[in-house]
Amino acid sequence: MTAIIIEDEKPAGRRLNRMLERLDVKVLNTLHSVEDSKKWFLENEHPQIIFLDIQLSDGLSFEIFETTEIKSAIIFTTAYDEYALHAFKLNSIDYLLKPIDDEELKNAVEKYRNLRNNYGLKDQQQIQINLDDIKKLLVNPQDREYKKRFTIKVGHHLKIVSSEAITCFFSENKGTYLRTDDGRNYLLETTLDNLEDEICPKTFFRVNRKFYLNINHIKDIIAYSNSRLKIKIQNPLEEDIIVARERVRDFKHWLE
Repeated sequence: MTAIIIEDEKPAGRRLNRMLERLDVKVLNTLHSVEDSKKWFLENEHPQIIFLDIQLSDGLSFEIFETTEIKSAIIFTTAYDEYALHAFKLNSIDYLLKPIDDEELKNAVEKYRNLRNNYGLKDQQQIQINLDDIKKLLVNPQDREYKKRFTIKVGHHLKIVSSEAITCFFSENKGTYLRTDDGRNYLLETTLDNLEDEICPKTFFRVNRKFYLNINHIKDIIAYSNSRLKIKIQNPLEEDIIVARERVRDFKHWLE
């Protein structure tokens, strides 16, 4: 498999290069700016996959696609908050939060290989990116409208729960639930991934693949093993809520 890294932080680019080499991915070049990338893609055969940082030294990397037809699959590498990740996921093979975790990188590479081998994704297939939608999310998140309440079916009744009363969203046994400040759980007809576009990123943060937490209902934050954090919320679940190691830095930034 051939790849290009587009990353303006040179140490991060070198680290990603080494990680990819261990996965038998041949990195053809590491590019550091929008202009360098535009020139390179005009003059060279495109790789099978691009590892694409969002913010480069001379602008957003999406500008590369505005003037150049890129014939490669894309894996985003980003430090952006959770609000934008759903758009990245819909418009790429995968996304990786910085600092990039070895296991998540391996899973993303394997995902591309499986798509290519099992579902007919061809080498040099272009991934269509909706630039306007993604840039709108990145540039103007404050202008978006988020759900202020959820309507839930309880038997033959409908119950309205305000977002302020929700301590967390969580997944369990293939179902998605919200938990209220009085300790009750309600099943939702959606998924955690779909919630990304519906809940305010300033209020809710996805600490791992199973939990979104409401900042206003966090009671305590405790240092945990492997550089992780344990969170205590009001009327807690029996299961511990642990901030995944690769999300600790963004979680701390979110708390500020």
